[in-house]
Amino acid sequence: MNIVYKSEPERGHKWAALLAEMAPDASFRLWPDIGDAEAVEYLVAWVPPANIMQQFPNLKVLFSVGAGADQFDYATLPPELPVVRMIEPGLTSGMVEYVTFAVLGLHRDMPRYLQQQREGIWQAHSVHTAASRRVGVMGLGTLGEAVLKPLVALGFDCGGWSRTPRDLPGVRCWAGNDQLGEFLARTDILICLLPLTASTEGMLNADLFRQLPAGAALVQAGRGPQLNHQDLVSALDSQQLSAAVIDVTAPEPLPAEHAFWQHPAIWLTPHIASQTQPESAVQALLENIRRFERGESMIGVVDRDKGY
Repeated sequence: MNIVYKSEPERGHKWAALLAEMAPDASFRLWPDIGDAEAVEYLVAWVPPANIMQQFPNLKVLFSVGAGADQFDYATLPPELPVVRMIEPGLTSGMVEYVTFAVLGLHRDMPRYLQQQREGIWQAHSVHTAASRRVGVMGLGTLGEAVLKPLVALGFDCGGWSRTPRDLPGVRCWAGNDQLGEFLARTDILICLLPLTASTEGMLNADLFRQLPAGAALVQAGRGPQLNHQDLVSALDSQQLSAAVIDVTAPEPLPAEHAFWQHPAIWLTPHIASQTQPESAVQALLENIRRFERGESMIGVVDRDKGY
């Protein structure tokens, strides 16, 4: 197998060392050292080169280096070229850790206590039980299903919403636009893990926030363009929302004068909720290549009609 990697170089060197151990017969090159372009069969990239099929005329599969695949311009990709997003245990466990941390922090009013610490205020507030806190996850794919399991185990009242119906243990599920309002109305802590599509871009806006109970909180770990920044600040300032944990924004990084940096009700992290772990990612890549070469279905193939 002949593989080219086009992404963050430091991570690429780790991939190269792991592939040398796991698949010593494979050819693995780091962009821009592509070797014989006509021999390249598999490209692992966050942003592929322009004119990809002219660059690699015998390319068989395009792999995303991360869980997202919305960064690709599908109009420039041949319809017959499989595009595969990364699904691997390291990504999943990282998201589970981040969302669990965020939900527990919001549940126990940690943003408020952090602000009180800064202001020198010693004041306790009511503690609510997990069973009385209604958590809702938007996006019930691999990551959404995984983050709900520990939240169910902790005793939260868990719900989920997706475009198509799902059935998950311990989780009440809603589906489709007709059921979105009902889902939002019962959600005290909203977690967005939706992929970025035409229908989810700008979805986290004033209209959606108004449908949440007053004082609800947001965890945004989906994709940056889904969130309307001004609408979030307005919802926090009016106390329609009490707090927000934000890991993804558009643009990244935010400009120095952006309101998110200093807002007392926002915890802001620099897109670190979930990161591809080299060892498990290389294992996932090799397994998918072997599946492809055996004529089997690969894990994570993007449905271009859905956008994920």
